[in-house]
Amino acid sequence: MLRKYLDAISGKALSYWEDRITAQLKYAKMVSEVKKGVYDSCIDSTAGFLLNRFSGEGAITRHDVEKAEEMLAPVGKDAKSYTVLCAAHAHIDMNWMWSYDETVAITLDTFRTMLDLMKEYPDFKFSQSQASVYRMVEEHDPAMLEEIKARVKEGRWEVTANTWVETDKNLPSGESLARHILYTRRYLSKLLGIDPESLKLDFEPDTFGHSLHTAEILSKGGIKYYYHCRGYDGHNIYWYTAPSGARVLVYREPFWYNADINSSIGLYVPGFCHKHGIDTMIKVYGVGDHGGGPTRRDIERIIDMGSWPVFPQIRFGTFHQFFESLERGSANFPAVTEELNFIFDGCYSSQSRIKTGNRVCENALGEAEAFSSLVSTSTGVPYPKEDFVKAWENVLFNHFHDIIPGSGKRETREYAMGLYQKSLAIATQKKTIALNSIAGKIDTAKLCAAPDLSGSTAEGAGVGFKI
Repeated sequence: MLRKYLDAISGKALSYWEDRITAQLKYAKMVSEVKKGVYDSCIDSTAGFLLNRFSGEGAITRHDVEKAEEMLAPVGKDAKSYTVLCAAHAHIDMNWMWSYDETVAITLDTFRTMLDLMKEYPDFKFSQSQASVYRMVEEHDPAMLEEIKARVKEGRWEVTANTWVETDKNLPSGESLARHILYTRRYLSKLLGIDPESLKLDFEPDTFGHSLHTAEILSKGGIKYYYHCRGYDGHNIYWYTAPSGARVLVYREPFWYNADINSSIGLYVPGFCHKHGIDTMIKVYGVGDHGGGPTRRDIERIIDMGSWPVFPQIRFGTFHQFFESLERGSANFPAVTEELNFIFDGCYSSQSRIKTGNRVCENALGEAEAFSSLVSTSTGVPYPKEDFVKAWENVLFNHFHDIIPGSGKRETREYAMGLYQKSLAIATQKKTIALNSIAGKIDTAKLCAAPDLSGSTAEGAGVGFKI
């Protein structure tokens, strides 16, 4: 009978009440399936009632829906045994198809919208990754930063950043990936007044793939949870395990991360939860790529659907809440031990200038830091820490998953190459200063005779002048 009802309304633009009861009927059927059909008779009776009303009147009214919900009441307890945590976020691509000034603009516009929605809806929660976006707020709208800090303190603005940007996991060196965690935790804990140990999640929904040692680096950096979408089509919940045995608990999003809220939200819950031995699901929602985040319509729907009697418990939540619920059943989750690569294979061979710039800067900074450390420990000359931090932040920014793989546009590449030049200037000059300091302590006067410079000349204009 349920199939006949669904066939009868198929292709029809449903009213609110028709959509509401249809979604509850479908969800009740999913619940009944995991309960071995115990509610099938109740569901068919309700579907038959609705089919008669629809056939006779051409529509289903609020009165019909309220009656049908009463008929489905026996399913209610098991229906409410599942919970859907609605985690709002805004996917903000760093310079993907636009220039840096636009990245700043969409970041500030998105955050202003989220803060305004928080004033309007006291239960609404929002999550945001990437240390770089907080740096933008700090530099361009300090007043907004104070608002964000207040919401973080309330527990309504969740910080999901453990990397400077949502980074590629293949091209950056292991040292660079460790720096992401170090600098992000150090910066955000100071900026927002939070415990760095509270940052347990690496949120990378759009990363194109993962090297074998991703779990090792994350685990050793104090990260317990990992969220992603790409690079793997196997398990949705698993322990990503490194060769050493280090591991992180992973949720691979099966329904994508740029989503809205609609009445289909409950349909996959009973089967998914039953398969994995859990009772809580997460719904990740919010307009993304060019920012945006959740809409007022999304929030209103969450509030409304949370009151439907034959539906899961639906409420605003956070990613950390979801992962903490997963940990309670984590003993049953499988281990994945191989690398998770690739999607968009060509990104790992295209735009070689960006890839070259990254490796040159990584190597140059390593050398400059090494020589500067030697000078600092042997002579007491202050180590130029802040200069190196600035240089590394430029390099880390370019690790965004649409920058270093080369999947951006011309403006993306131009900005990236400019950042490399700034970082390389710091690295080369700090290395030169350190080497000069070392050389200045070596007496070479007795090693060779003084040269005769009486007939020498000098020309400027750089290498290649007059050629």
